[in-house]
Amino acid sequence: MSTDQNNEFVYLDFEAPIKEICEQIQDVIKIADKTQVDMSEQIKSLEDKLIKTKKQITDQLNPWQRVQLSRHPNRPYTLFYIEKISNESQEIFGDRNIHDDKAIVCFLTKIEGQSIMMIGHQKGINTKMRQFRNFGMPNPEGYRKALRAMKLAEKFNIPIVTLIDTPGAFPGIEAEERGQAEAIARNLFEMINLKVPIINYIIGEGASGGALGIGLGDKTYMLENTWYTVISPESCSSILWRSWEHKEKAAEQLKLTAKDNFDNKIIDGILEEPCGGAHYEPDVMAHTLKNHILDQIAQLKKVAAEDRIQNRIEKYNQMSTSIEL
Repeated sequence: MSTDQNNEFVYLDFEAPIKEICEQIQDVIKIADKTQVDMSEQIKSLEDKLIKTKKQITDQLNPWQRVQLSRHPNRPYTLFYIEKISNESQEIFGDRNIHDDKAIVCFLTKIEGQSIMMIGHQKGINTKMRQFRNFGMPNPEGYRKALRAMKLAEKFNIPIVTLIDTPGAFPGIEAEERGQAEAIARNLFEMINLKVPIINYIIGEGASGGALGIGLGDKTYMLENTWYTVISPESCSSILWRSWEHKEKAAEQLKLTAKDNFDNKIIDGILEEPCGGAHYEPDVMAHTLKNHILDQIAQLKKVAAEDRIQNRIEKYNQMSTSIEL
């Protein structure tokens, strides 16, 4: 399995102080190697400063900066997590109708003896891979492939875990012609009644129906530096102000951060990322995700299928409001 991960590390503008300290650490290590002088104290001091700086930066991030972190080129993608946390896996291809949509991947996996159907969006690390994965924007075939995998999981009583990371469903004319809206709506209709546990994780971007198409479940969690809302800040800015220049303001008004969604009772919890973000220590983030998945499955399996479905329905009913005129 190719994880499609980017090995060249990138620093965002507001991460410049972190980059500076990392370079200082590397310089000291090189000097120590060259001179054979013990500089462990200097390195330890710089490492402590690095941790403090990372924490200061991430604690002060505004919503738009959180959006930028969710799109970080080095941020772990779905295939990375599947490879890191599963003991064995078998990919499921195609929707048995049109073709295999590469923007959504489906794997029957086993994690510490627990069989799990893992489904998620997959982006790309360079121009070629982004085109191959359609920038993580699924066509209708992707959602139909996901539903086929979910139905297979239900048949064999296997829990479902979805990893959400998409800027939205593909908006092309051909996607609409092949029933994009119907495919997403069908998934929502079917997922609400699936008899097996369903756990959703927003691991990067969670935009609109593109995210919701595989995002209905018993529990929904967001990683700390992710976002989840009906529209991207850029598109919102374009609609309201006819320009992308107000994307920072749109990000703030959309209430799209993990904390906002938790406060508004859209999600069930937030997974803390390693200091500075998941892109600094992806293996640590994978370990955290693995333990959380196993814990949630163990809890959900204690609930009868009929009760899980009813709880699922009530959960989404409580998110809506109505006004009698």
